[in-house]
Amino acid sequence: MAKAFVTYFSVYGTARKLAEEIAKQTQADIMEIEPVVPYDSNRDNYDALARYAKKEHDEDMRPAIKNKIPVEDYDIIFIGYPMWWYTFPMIIYTLFDEHDFSGKTIIPFNTHMGSRDGGTYATIKKLAPKAKVLEGLPIEMSDAESGASGAVKKWLEKLAVMAYDISKL
Repeated sequence: MAKAFVTYFSVYGTARKLAEEIAKQTQADIMEIEPVVPYDSNRDNYDALARYAKKEHDEDMRPAIKNKIPVEDYDIIFIGYPMWWYTFPMIIYTLFDEHDFSGKTIIPFNTHMGSRDGGTYATIKKLAPKAKVLEGLPIEMSDAESGASGAVKKWLEKLAVMAYDISKL
């Protein structure tokens, strides 16, 4: 039977809420991707975070990951993140730099404020060419905050990855 894992990066908690809902519905293990240098999670400082995220992107930075993400132990890996400057945060590139996803099934999900997935699902296919990448789930940030259990359930059923179906992948 396939082992599923949900890993995510979240500063304001919206990607976390989505990750927790996916883990709950699939009975998957879950772990946050924690940066060595934490980001400011105070929403009052959003502009400063946005400027820093743009700097990371423009300079092609790779923020270090503090905790060990056990990708190797799982067959199905849900990867979640917020959209930053129309792409995923640079720490997600770090994740792909540090792990071999060959033979894995990757299922992306993200929160956004209008950019949907911004092409990140196609980027994941390029970063992990020997993995199977399934259709992702982009959720508007406000919808993730208010609860997206119905959208998650519908998406998982479409992908046939509910807990009882996970071995079919």
